[in-house]
Amino acid sequence: MKITVVGTGYVGLVTGACFAEVGINVTCVDIDQNKIDNLNKGILPIWEPGLEEVVERNVAKERLKFTTKLSESLDDVSVVFGAVGTPPDEDGSADLKYVIQVAKEVGTHMKDYLLMVTKSTVPVGTAELVRNAMKEALDSRGANIPFDVASNPEFLKEGAAVDDFLKPDRIVVGVDSKRAEDMMSKLYKPFTMNGHPVIFMDIVSSEMTKYTANSMLATKISFMNDIANLCEIVGADVNMVRKGIGSDRRIGKYFIYPGTGYGGSCFPKDVKALIKTSDDLGYSMEVLKSVENVNERQKSILFEKAMKYYNGNLKGKTFALWGLSFKPQTDDMREAPSLVIIEKLLDAGANVKAYDPVAMEEAKHKLGDKIEYHDDMYEALIDCDGLMLVTEWPEFKFPNLSIMKNLLAKPVIFDGRNIYDVAELKENGFEYTGIGVEMK
Repeated sequence: MKITVVGTGYVGLVTGACFAEVGINVTCVDIDQNKIDNLNKGILPIWEPGLEEVVERNVAKERLKFTTKLSESLDDVSVVFGAVGTPPDEDGSADLKYVIQVAKEVGTHMKDYLLMVTKSTVPVGTAELVRNAMKEALDSRGANIPFDVASNPEFLKEGAAVDDFLKPDRIVVGVDSKRAEDMMSKLYKPFTMNGHPVIFMDIVSSEMTKYTANSMLATKISFMNDIANLCEIVGADVNMVRKGIGSDRRIGKYFIYPGTGYGGSCFPKDVKALIKTSDDLGYSMEVLKSVENVNERQKSILFEKAMKYYNGNLKGKTFALWGLSFKPQTDDMREAPSLVIIEKLLDAGANVKAYDPVAMEEAKHKLGDKIEYHDDMYEALIDCDGLMLVTEWPEFKFPNLSIMKNLLAKPVIFDGRNIYDVAELKENGFEYTGIGVEMK
């Protein structure tokens, strides 16, 4: 079976590489010549655990190829996946121009029946736009070639995308024909044979499922951050509250960890897009609007704690930031809380010294020389007036407290992920504040 994947970002590259891993012949297409040249040299555009090895292995076995020529990648192809970006417009809606461009190009160059599958996160109704774009392109050629469209949203976690793809909780597929369902069943047979379920549904429901899933998870995060902030006011410990509610099977223990807010390429964009879709249809999603507002406020929480600790004056102070990416196991800094914290610290006249295991180059691209970058986590602490733990990378969880205390000008930790033991820090002469935990 041969398939083509258009787009070599997080979704496209993982999708193409992992389908190749289960024995399917895959061609990945991208208009960025430099990106394709690098991929052909084994240089990946993203950092994702395990992905480089999967790509190298399948390129070597000639199951995975990279090109800029979509028109030459449609021969004998059964399925084309569209995995291009859908960046948010200024009004929060998803920009579908790349999705439609791909559909038009496929319609212009296809020779035989194929199934056009949308893998990108797109608003409800996009499949019809894709169908219309392909039909218009075919009509302009005077070609009467049958095709189907389908929706197959991804549910990959950055930092665990390869494992998520190869061992999915579920595979959601939206179709409106038996032929499309049979083709997707065949494509995903290596996964269903290993017990991973495919859930078939209508296309509109499939499109809605993706937005609903991400919005539900975002809601849990914002709700717990709101609870954490109230815990500080009333004197409760949110870590105890979290354990108390997480044992309830109706709630569960996942996504109820308070922090500095969610970021990345999915949650912020998808929440905005679902709000915009709803508004356009005359229905206001009040819960999601509150989720977004709480999240934006939460990104400033560590800055506010530092302001309170230093009586509203941070001018001339220097802070170390451990962690820049929006979450561990990725270099992605899109919508990262660290960016908000840094800008607020700089605006208040403070200085910033930062360290992240993999996101340093991305930070330099986004921030330039506004802050100091260090290649060692302890080096970043020298003469700082406090440490802000922003991203819970594993190497930050058990630091040498003696070294830290000797390096910091002021042994105070603002823990944005509640990863440290308060009693241990206090015994070692540190002052500490977490999220939903009073200053101790």
